[in-house]
Amino acid sequence: MTDTMKWRGFGITMLATLIISCSSEDRVSDGADLQNTNPLLAEWDTPFATPPFGKIRSEHYLATLRTGIQDWKREVDAITTNPAEPDFANTIEALEAAGGLYGRVSRAFNAVNGAHSDDVTRETAKVMAPEIAAHNDDILLNTLLFERIRQVYDQRGDLDIGDEQMRLLEETHKRFLRSGVNLDYASQSRLRQINGELATLTTQFRDNLLNDTNDFELLVTDRRDLGDLPPNLVSLAAEEARNRDHDCECWVFTLQRPSINPFLQYSPNRELRRTIFDAYALRGGSDNEFDNRSIVSRIVGLRAERAAMLGFGSHAEYTLTERMAERPELVYQLLDQVWAPALRVAREERNVRQEQMSGDGIDGNLEGWDWRYYTEKVRKAKYDLDDEALRSYFEVNAVRDGVFELANRLYGLQFEHRTDISGWHPDQQVFEVSEADGSHLAILYMDFFARKSKRGGAWMNALRQQSRLGGEVTPIVTNNFNFPAPTDESPSLLSLGEASTLFHEFGHALHGMMSDVTYEKFAGTSTPRDFVEFPSQVLQNWIREPEILRMFARHYQTGEVIPEEMIDKIVSSRTFNQGFATVEYMAASYLDMAYHTLESSESVEPRAFEDATMADIGLIREILPRYRSTYFSHVFAGGYSAGYYGYLWSQVLDADAFQAFRETGLFDTETAARFREHILSKGYTRPGMELYINFRGRPPLIEPLLDRRGLN
Repeated sequence: MTDTMKWRGFGITMLATLIISCSSEDRVSDGADLQNTNPLLAEWDTPFATPPFGKIRSEHYLATLRTGIQDWKREVDAITTNPAEPDFANTIEALEAAGGLYGRVSRAFNAVNGAHSDDVTRETAKVMAPEIAAHNDDILLNTLLFERIRQVYDQRGDLDIGDEQMRLLEETHKRFLRSGVNLDYASQSRLRQINGELATLTTQFRDNLLNDTNDFELLVTDRRDLGDLPPNLVSLAAEEARNRDHDCECWVFTLQRPSINPFLQYSPNRELRRTIFDAYALRGGSDNEFDNRSIVSRIVGLRAERAAMLGFGSHAEYTLTERMAERPELVYQLLDQVWAPALRVAREERNVRQEQMSGDGIDGNLEGWDWRYYTEKVRKAKYDLDDEALRSYFEVNAVRDGVFELANRLYGLQFEHRTDISGWHPDQQVFEVSEADGSHLAILYMDFFARKSKRGGAWMNALRQQSRLGGEVTPIVTNNFNFPAPTDESPSLLSLGEASTLFHEFGHALHGMMSDVTYEKFAGTSTPRDFVEFPSQVLQNWIREPEILRMFARHYQTGEVIPEEMIDKIVSSRTFNQGFATVEYMAASYLDMAYHTLESSESVEPRAFEDATMADIGLIREILPRYRSTYFSHVFAGGYSAGYYGYLWSQVLDADAFQAFRETGLFDTETAARFREHILSKGYTRPGMELYINFRGRPPLIEPLLDRRGLN
């Protein structure tokens, strides 16, 4: 997942899309007394101008963000009052360059608030939300500014500018039109209200989810209830119990995925599995102070109202005009094409797990809290693949080194650990990334471990986007994970799925680091949601390749290379449980589309709406959508509304693209060079399908995806 999409200079920034709950400023200082000592306002005299996280205090951000907005306003005012005739340089490029201070500081703030927040940063996000939403509207609805843009746009046929410049002009003009600049005054006023309220609601949704997730614990006092849980995870659960002041021989499990998923996988205690499963499934919907149901309903209604105001039939229709899919019916066409075979396979998997459960003497039907437990039993019986034994070969730093080695073989990249560059948490690792010839390319931050101050999931974002406007700017990117932390008894050992996640997010990092564009707006991962996951998912393909596994997978204690027998089991099990994995993902994709194809702004009841949507597609009772409505932060607190299908769309691209490497060799540098030239370096300077065809020589085929998932 990536958090780097931003239309700097005229609109949607990460602060506007990720945050926002209107609340009192009583608990956060405006930082006026910190102005003279605020490191965010000084030049960053650090290696490669990285943020001086070691000097920044949470209290510094609010004042600097506000200063950045004021500077941005003055820069926009200078454009609109410029007495010179509008041209590409004094209007379009000037607007692209505006907001530099705000962009620099907001990127640092968003990174910290996502990965290591505290009360001050969360409150700062709430306070700033309506202010940045209003500022975005002040730019996008500025008729004087748009008149200058329109004049330049109308002369585009006579302008002596390059392809990227022309795209910047066209996208800028289109963005203002899509944002309502031509609406009448009353409609613009209502649009401002909607945007401000949505900004507030999305941050409130995120805060509720974080609080509800952190509020739960499952205390286990009988060692037998842990089953065959790997020793490092047993130690981690014991450490969690101590951290929560439990003075006993006991273990605590939370709703963070590195905690709950292994418990569901290994615990033989069915009632405890049900307790934690139900708590996870009801996050944000338990009739407590963190309930998100009314927020979901309001967000959906406001999005539908806004789309209608802008001349679209639904929020999905509005959103998809900017994505590869273009129209809701094309999204449904893809989903329906994969859903039928995926559901068939999932039903077959359910029957096998039901038989396993009945064979254990358990009466009744298989339930959602049983699926992972019996999946592990079936995996051991069918493939003799022991997940605990497998973890011993995936120590987190070894997996990191494996993906670094892959990047070196494909692109010649080199990685140097830099201890002189500070991060926002002691666990962070920072690397300087260089080209094969030793020239500097980028800075990479890696933040591996789960903690209460970090939001769930895994993601990449940018502390600085690559660009050449105003001088060469090299990128600074971050990878963020929620892996189990090391303990006194064991380092951090990953499952194969977690190791795959590391490869995935590093694929996003490559996309950001290898960007080679003029304008930040088009840099790296600043692409449509149904294209942005493509480069990251391509890289995941290598994790199950024997040549790659032999390269880095070594036993963390003995240094032994992963045995060939274990590699064979990994390869042979590549389609195992893919019915479940595909169906739970696609159910969430259908749910997202169902909400955002609504044409009415009337309120909906999320649980009833969700139940009806799942009934319509025939989801089997034993599988929940990967994200239910009240914790679907991708679409209600992130940038994936009417876009969660994009992972599947991108998988069609990535499965077909990986075939190019299979045809020429997994480490073929010529194929890698083409991928870098036509995909990784281009960002959004051209439409996604055009970039893909330039790389592959043809449109993608869906068959490689169906084959990879065992659905053909």
